[in-house]
Amino acid sequence: MARLRGPDGCPWDREQTLATLRPYVLEETYEVLEAIEEGDAEAHREELGDLLLQIVFQARIAEEEGRFDFSGVADAISDKLLSRHPHVFGPDARSADARAAPDAPGVRDAEGVLRQWAALKKQENEAKGRGKSVLEGVPRELPALARAERLTEKASRVGFDWPDAAGARAKVSEEIGELDEAIASGDSAHIEDELGDVLFAVANLARKLGIPPEEALRGSLGRFISRFHFVEEALERQGVPQGTATLEEMDRLWEEAKAVFGQSPRTS
Repeated sequence: MARLRGPDGCPWDREQTLATLRPYVLEETYEVLEAIEEGDAEAHREELGDLLLQIVFQARIAEEEGRFDFSGVADAISDKLLSRHPHVFGPDARSADARAAPDAPGVRDAEGVLRQWAALKKQENEAKGRGKSVLEGVPRELPALARAERLTEKASRVGFDWPDAAGARAKVSEEIGELDEAIASGDSAHIEDELGDVLFAVANLARKLGIPPEEALRGSLGRFISRFHFVEEALERQGVPQGTATLEEMDRLWEEAKAVFGQSPRTS
């Protein structure tokens, strides 16, 4: 990367900035997720390399600006993993001879680890003069459903959570009732607020059920596309021009698609 960014390197690479690289970080992240979803190990390996390139690229730009380098990036995450796992590495996590302490008090399961992680992160942020809220650290750039999941997860670590999924499910019904009232009022701003509350409640329910809402919706979108293509292809075989089929014709084919592909969301 130093060579590519150097005087005799690549003109395109030399022109890049942290701002221009932002879309590529996001794109490469989604390509990693797609490779995981498809179960393609070779594609997964390749896409992780592409994502790593973005990290190396940004670190090189930061090094040129005298702020940090790639080694600093690796050191930072290493220090973080050590300091936030005292139940594994011991209380003096940064020392070279830190020893394992699996019997650390208060950490007996994964939930305990998450609570400890949140508490240690809060202490670190306070020491650095950062925000004290447990909700700190959830990127604004995240897709809304994923951000809702992370925010409610963080809140749950300090006890702000339903004891089980039943409470979260009841909240969904409550929010749908409020949405119905907003729709009846005809107030578009109120409708938007209540619709957002429904989506937030559903995302929280998904978290309680152990199902990432973003992944659940991505799966539904994939199934919708497959089944809608089935309807389009069936109409084409029947000689029905696109856009001229009746709702009844499309609905019948939609039911056939469900029989082939299983249940799916629909738009009518």
